[in-house]
Amino acid sequence: MFIQTETTPNPATLKFMPGRTVLKEGTLDLRDAGAAARSPLAERLFAIRGVGGVFFGQDFITVTKAAGEWVHLKPVILGAIMEHFLSGEPIVRPDAVGTTRNDQADEFFEEKDAGTVATIKELIETRVRPAVANDGGDITFRGYRDGIVYLDMKGSCAGCPSSTATLKNGIENLLRHFVPDVVEVRPV
Repeated sequence: MFIQTETTPNPATLKFMPGRTVLKEGTLDLRDAGAAARSPLAERLFAIRGVGGVFFGQDFITVTKAAGEWVHLKPVILGAIMEHFLSGEPIVRPDAVGTTRNDQADEFFEEKDAGTVATIKELIETRVRPAVANDGGDITFRGYRDGIVYLDMKGSCAGCPSSTATLKNGIENLLRHFVPDVVEVRPV
């Protein structure tokens, strides 16, 4: 088994690509060891000293370090990922409750803005999320109020030093271009 790695714009996060499906649908953002009980792979990764966050996408895993250097962490993480895939265990336990977030459950906007929100969501799905996934993260719509779009940043995007620039210079400009009612984009 060969696992490719890539750096991300967030220097505290590395992207690991095992060459197979990680999650069939959705994403899973585990920001502490307590949340890892839902996933045997996350438990293995959080058992490594220095791992501070784990994010699963469709075909990648991003690991965020809380301490240590990548030169020491990367080989141990690669070993844990390889060991997991060779074990045959699932990524997420079948009996785990709330494994992948229902992104629509926490959304907020007024009914009169439904058309604007539909356009915003379509732009995020088709133009923003694929680009962000390339960098080992995910961005999902959370809400829209008074011209402000609220987005949830996950994976390598959460805590990334360039996330403000991504929001303001990239996503905000894109949305303002196609949706004149948008005045600002904010993280939640």
